[in-house]
Amino acid sequence: MAIAAIEGVIWMIVVGFIIAFILSFALGANDAANSLGTSVGAKVLTLAQAFAIGCFFETLGAVLVGSKVSDTIRKGIFDVDMYDGKEKLLMVGQISALTACAIWLFIATALKLPVSATHSIVGATVGYHLVVFGGKGIKISEIVSIVVSWFISPALSGIISVVTFLILRYSFVNKDEPLEPGLRTLPFWYAVVFLVNSFSIFYEGPALLHLDELPIWGSLIICFGGGLIVALFIWFVVVPYLRKNIKEKEELVENEEKLESEEESQSIFKNGQENSNYNSIDKTEFASDGQYDKLHESSKEVEDKSYELTSSQETEDKLAPNSKNTTGCLSVAEKGLLDLSDKIIGPPPSGPVAKDHPHVVKLCSPLQILSAMFSAFAHGGNDVSNGIGPLVALWMIFTTGEVAQEEETPLWILFYGGVGISVGLCLLGKRVIETIGEDLTTLTPSSGFSVELGAATTVLVASNLGIPISTTHCKVGSVVAVGWARDRRAGAVNWKLFGNIILSWVVTLPCTIGLSAGVMALLRMTV
Repeated sequence: MAIAAIEGVIWMIVVGFIIAFILSFALGANDAANSLGTSVGAKVLTLAQAFAIGCFFETLGAVLVGSKVSDTIRKGIFDVDMYDGKEKLLMVGQISALTACAIWLFIATALKLPVSATHSIVGATVGYHLVVFGGKGIKISEIVSIVVSWFISPALSGIISVVTFLILRYSFVNKDEPLEPGLRTLPFWYAVVFLVNSFSIFYEGPALLHLDELPIWGSLIICFGGGLIVALFIWFVVVPYLRKNIKEKEELVENEEKLESEEESQSIFKNGQENSNYNSIDKTEFASDGQYDKLHESSKEVEDKSYELTSSQETEDKLAPNSKNTTGCLSVAEKGLLDLSDKIIGPPPSGPVAKDHPHVVKLCSPLQILSAMFSAFAHGGNDVSNGIGPLVALWMIFTTGEVAQEEETPLWILFYGGVGISVGLCLLGKRVIETIGEDLTTLTPSSGFSVELGAATTVLVASNLGIPISTTHCKVGSVVAVGWARDRRAGAVNWKLFGNIILSWVVTLPCTIGLSAGVMALLRMTV
């Protein structure tokens, strides 16, 4: 008998879908913002452009790749067979996990802290199971492998990003004339970006596209062949176009500067003649009727009023230094939240502002945008499982009446999770984008591309291996590592903020375990 026929279950499905969307919304506001923060921080994308790219590629990644990690989250934490005959209890547990994870992610987003959604959902899953069975049935080996991956992911991502950044720096970024060396290496970087990300898609890819039937040698041929085609296209089409376009713009700017310089010289000469003629006029012409004195007094009066207005404005600014950041009257709770958030973030990165040569900006910006697309795709594939994993379990039990959950993850549920992530990104993603892209360290297109490539490589490989690693850890690890590699002077990296982020990672697991256990203890009385 399917559980759908059992009385009192429909409310679980309805509530589960609502809370799963709220959780996906929170994932978009916190986790998805990580995948785009570096592009916005490096001024390669505007917020609107980042949101548009994020919405499309997050959803695409969720639909095409999301089912793999969803299976790990649904069935890899504990032995689901223990819930045979207790299907309704397992369904209530999934609701508890969704609720606890959503609460924690909203708290973190309000404080502008990029926490791990993977930590959150694993902790919440363990939390409700502890209420029902204690520690019995929990797959310790799976938990240990996941915990180890949490430490490996930022380290590995940071190493890949730093190596990428150092290669970029010594190959063309730090050269006095980086255009030609940069153009020569451009095909290689485009090929690497395509190779890494396409292999993660094609190797044991989604059954939806029948890519799971493709042998490994077939995946390698497609990816290396595609990378070679991309490199040739960049070398024979894009490189000549960029070279011509950049040089033409430089010549245009030089001509405009020369023209402006000539016009300025002529204007100065002309004004000098006019001033000489004016000063030669006998002021006594105005003295007869006092016009000169009136003009002088009028000019002085205007200056005095201008000074009064300026002083008044400065006084207002001193009395309300935060007026530009707030609108209307804030409640005590909102003010307290803002103050707490400011204390957590700490002072912004200091020291000389890092800048790339204009030629480097031209060459690296498209690479970072391409990497941001893949990064959003990777996040959708890896982290949509956190939002819809428990929801999929709910739906499977509801439709089959079994806890084994052997069916494939429904495509429409993956899409549902992707939509929730997109909405959350657009409405609340700005807060965490600022933390990743601006508050930790100063980013440029070259350093931002290095961060994107390192994090995307780590996340996509792990996603295809079915390891639910943290995209947050990968991105934060890469940002800090590249910031430190670029400038080791004090203040280049906001170490106080980095320490607070690590603290938030540490407390995520116990907090979500406690929240989930509390919700489960209450909901258990309903079944």
